[in-house]
Amino acid sequence: MAIWDKKPEGDDFLAPRPQADVPVAERTHSLAEIAVDAGLVDVTPSTSSIEIVTEEPRLAREFESIDTGLVRKTNYSRRDSLRGEVFDQPEPAAMLTADRLIDLSARNRPAPEAGFRRFLYLISLKTINLGDSLKIRERKAVDARIGAQLDGGAKFVPVLTRKGGVGKTTVSTLLGMALALSREDRIIAIDANPDRGTLAERVSKSTRFTVRDVVNRAAAVDGFTDFSTMVSRDVTRLDVLASDSDPMLSEAFDEGDYNVVADMAARYYSIVLTDCGTGIVHSVMRPTLQRASGLVIVSGGSVDEARLASETLTWLEANGYGDLVRNSVVALNTATQGTNLVKLDEIEQHFKTRVRHVVRIPYDPALAAGSVIRFDQLRKGTRDAARELAALVVDGLNSPI
Repeated sequence: MAIWDKKPEGDDFLAPRPQADVPVAERTHSLAEIAVDAGLVDVTPSTSSIEIVTEEPRLAREFESIDTGLVRKTNYSRRDSLRGEVFDQPEPAAMLTADRLIDLSARNRPAPEAGFRRFLYLISLKTINLGDSLKIRERKAVDARIGAQLDGGAKFVPVLTRKGGVGKTTVSTLLGMALALSREDRIIAIDANPDRGTLAERVSKSTRFTVRDVVNRAAAVDGFTDFSTMVSRDVTRLDVLASDSDPMLSEAFDEGDYNVVADMAARYYSIVLTDCGTGIVHSVMRPTLQRASGLVIVSGGSVDEARLASETLTWLEANGYGDLVRNSVVALNTATQGTNLVKLDEIEQHFKTRVRHVVRIPYDPALAAGSVIRFDQLRKGTRDAARELAALVVDGLNSPI
């Protein structure tokens, strides 16, 4: 018996078979006998040779991450980590989220603000903490939405409509007060009504300066202290810049003047509300819309008021502001004449097909007087509507248009 006819033993089993003793018939193979992957064949047109690439390198790469029976993953996941998965990199800093690290158990829960829960918390020497009620938690959630951080520079929000007498100035004031009460930064409302607006009459007036004075003194304003002398500040911390009181001067307030005032306001304020006055075709409207990051359309509760508000949206869409319209909010003032005879649900449903959201502003006798608005003296439903409008506006400012 030849030595190669014996069964290999030990490490000899892995030894290569000498080619010299292999019959020629066994050393010669045709391509038909070899399984070839077409994706692994490199055919060079200039030669007749064919290079066959084996799969050994790829197989090696697939198994090189196996360590003691555990597959190491590259993309880190908190869920996979809790399951005991092994990763080939350290945990990134992004995994240190507030939801993961903050202990929200009863011992670390914020103390209740009021009511029986607060009483129980105090008499138990702070050992029993049921937390805030649902109503208070909902209020805090709205506060958080209104007070959300805004990226970039000043955000401009025009408040407009094609019809007068629907409560546009009132809505501008309510919105500004709700924003100023819940935010830490500065809020200003500018009266850009070319027909002598009444925005400044909705707050306690502390100065006689107007937008005209800002235009004339712009070069001399050296900081916020100088600028603040030309605005009236409400107890809510809302600043209001009045329009010209002289109708002859108000006609001269044009696009260039508005840009001067807007540039000045953008230096010192995070949100700039613009009470646009009656109509949408005056010269101030173009720079107002060009700067807009959000938009509030005011509609009354009558048939013609709702129709004119909807036509305002149509005009904006036809003039290239379609994205702004879709991100806008309609404030439906239900205190106007004819509201009791109109199906408000139908008006609201119409606007919901065109804008992001609709907020109803209820009737409030404190608003009907048309004088100074004191936010804390308004009915709860009115305050809640103003706060919801403010939250929706801030939501839109944080969304790309």
